[in-house]
Amino acid sequence: MQKTKTNPNDYIASLTEDKREDIKKLDELISKVMAGKSRVMWEGVFWSGSEQKIIGYGDLTYINSKKENVEWFMVGLTLQKNYISVYVNAVNKKLNLVEYKDKLGKVKVGRSSIGFNSLSDINIEVLEELIKKAKELTG
Repeated sequence: MQKTKTNPNDYIASLTEDKREDIKKLDELISKVMAGKSRVMWEGVFWSGSEQKIIGYGDLTYINSKKENVEWFMVGLTLQKNYISVYVNAVNKKLNLVEYKDKLGKVKVGRSSIGFNSLSDINIEVLEELIKKAKELTG
């Protein structure tokens, strides 16, 4: 995946009406919390092998298992086929998303991802707290 020149607003506008409002509200929340950080589209093949488009907020550099520097985003937002994903890339900075699972609502939590069907499924205040903590930890 790599940064592109695609405008995140164009990506949001391209979404189906039933999900567009949820993504737009989440984008507004994340943009507010991540004020002063970049907001760009990342596009390409994700680690899982699937083609993705993700709004990335903030810049992060980490060293992968091959000892290579990798540019990535601090927080990411995208619409998957059947659910919304928020990526919080502060795991190596001692932010454990699993600790927030019960507080977040009706979600699936991975190592650095939170998946849910709609905005009504997630506790937005807890998500905001989590994003603030990730920003503090990653810079």
